[in-house]
Amino acid sequence: MADPVRAGEPTATTPEKLDLGMYSRIRDEEFNHSHVIEYAGGLSDDIGPRLSGSPAMMRADDWARSQLTTMGCKNVRHESWGEFGMAWTQINTSLALVKPANSVFVAQATPWSPSTNGTVNAEVVHLTELTSENDLARWKGMLKGRIVLYEQAPFDANQGPEMVHDTAEKLAEIAQYPLNGDMNDQYATTPAMLALYRKFFQSIAFREHVGKFFADEGVVAVLIPGGSDGALHVDIFDSLGMSVYRADHKQPIPEAVVTTQAWGRMQRLLDNKVPVTVSLNIATHFGDEHVPGYNVLAEIPGTDPKLKDEVVMVGGHLDSWYAGTGATDNGAGVAVAIEAMRVLNALHVQPRRTIRIALWSGEEQGVLGSQAYVAKHFADIHFSSSPDDAATVNIVKPIVAPPTAKFEGALLDAYYNMDDGTGKLLGIYTEGNQGVSDIFSQWMKPLGDLGLTTISTRNFGATDHAAFQLAGLPGFQFIQDPRDYVSRTHHTSLDTYEHLSEPDLKQAAVIEAIFLYNTAMRDTMLPRPALTIGTEAPAHLKDIYPDATK
Repeated sequence: MADPVRAGEPTATTPEKLDLGMYSRIRDEEFNHSHVIEYAGGLSDDIGPRLSGSPAMMRADDWARSQLTTMGCKNVRHESWGEFGMAWTQINTSLALVKPANSVFVAQATPWSPSTNGTVNAEVVHLTELTSENDLARWKGMLKGRIVLYEQAPFDANQGPEMVHDTAEKLAEIAQYPLNGDMNDQYATTPAMLALYRKFFQSIAFREHVGKFFADEGVVAVLIPGGSDGALHVDIFDSLGMSVYRADHKQPIPEAVVTTQAWGRMQRLLDNKVPVTVSLNIATHFGDEHVPGYNVLAEIPGTDPKLKDEVVMVGGHLDSWYAGTGATDNGAGVAVAIEAMRVLNALHVQPRRTIRIALWSGEEQGVLGSQAYVAKHFADIHFSSSPDDAATVNIVKPIVAPPTAKFEGALLDAYYNMDDGTGKLLGIYTEGNQGVSDIFSQWMKPLGDLGLTTISTRNFGATDHAAFQLAGLPGFQFIQDPRDYVSRTHHTSLDTYEHLSEPDLKQAAVIEAIFLYNTAMRDTMLPRPALTIGTEAPAHLKDIYPDATK
């Protein structure tokens, strides 16, 4: 067993031993013999959307294990991380305006919505968001037999979807650590962001109460707005509650998302006192109420007798939402990780450390799979149990005590993650880990012609590397070119193969393969990050102003 604690970690000025011959071989294999777009197509086009716990997710699990076995990986397996919740599949959803005119609307069921049990025709009533018991009381006895048009649907005709590319100026901004603490663009868990998360998740928790109220009042179904310009947005935050995938939080009433344009038309009609009737059919299927969550794992075993028990990891989340086919979120990250493993296998690398791929489930419900894996193997993370955080998912809660380390954690060298769509890799976030900045800079210099140029000490939150960081382990997310990920494909019906960029996926596979190889071949592990215990704003010091009123 390798000794995970060794003296002599190189200083920031120590030159890295780069195998530029391997750089060339990796580039040649990927740019001239790539299969990354095939992996992306098989996953997104054939298997399609992969909701955690669904039969399609199990097909994706089997498919991934088959691909990894075929390319020569060892110890290919899936590992349960515990109970996920209910198996659920959307079979079909249709919505049409019946009165005052005939129109066909685009709609999809919200996650884990029950069925309408056939087509229902009902009048529509519009309710703005209900946030208190007083709001509910005003509608008591008035909703039976109605379909509720819920919330508001803002739409700006002057703001359309964009294709965005990070400029040199934008990358320079990302490279600068914000002295004002504003890392909102990176979704980092700062005190300001935590306050927003708390408020948001508390509102989602109240939506579960609203759903029960609607069911008790005899509401037929609920329609909410989601997406415009041809992109229908669907995810867990559209449901009536955050935990609707669990049997004890099962949503009691059918619900669908409708395009913003269709929504706006119905709302304007109702605002002008024109009665609206729609025809709605939501067909969904529930399976086992206690489906386990699984992660897919496979390895290229290490060969150095002293280092082979140490592990460098790469991954992405295999689960997706279902409005599209999960191509950019996160079929792209999965395909790149699989392709990086294929490239290394094709070149018959003999890494000193073991290289492990992990394809997670439950990411879209709160980074469940990777967080559970870290807790099982590497460290217990002690999240806040404050009532203020009760409705918030663990991954964005404050850490109230240092993690309780497990032996395997000492053997984890690094984890690399890709989960921002199909855009090429432009750099990497070090999550405040200054010790790796110079190391990565040396690795990246021969890759400058591919566009990998930027190192940022900023944090990046809300995806699978975060669980590693919170455990005090080196977990990294790459900086990616945005393209149309946020503006069009993220959790929408446009998350399809057509929005994948094959050249960018090839570039990403080269970089992931090289980062894995370099990490696996170093004499020593990468430096560990500094732990941040608690993310609350600091309390004010006392007695700073001697003349202040006591």
